[in-house]
Amino acid sequence: MAVHIGDTCINCGACIDECPVEAIVDEDDNPTGEEIYYVYNDKCVECVGHHDEPACATACPTEGCITWDAIGGSPSHREDITDEQRANKVPVVD
Repeated sequence: MAVHIGDTCINCGACIDECPVEAIVDEDDNPTGEEIYYVYNDKCVECVGHHDEPACATACPTEGCITWDAIGGSPSHREDITDEQRANKVPVVD
């Protein structure tokens, strides 16, 4: 996965509306069964080629809800994010 939506998600829908590649689904379509939104790692491109930073995180009203995660099978990801940032699930937006 490129970014991860944590359990502080309030299911507001702001991230879904901003995702340029439709990689985010709501709680009804979350394949894990959790009651939060979900990012498909094979679709998320971390907004490379679309925005300066992941639009989902800038739109999210919940501080620290969207964090960096391991790179998935998507075709693009940000080269400036370290493995340590991804392993520690550092928030995408401070």
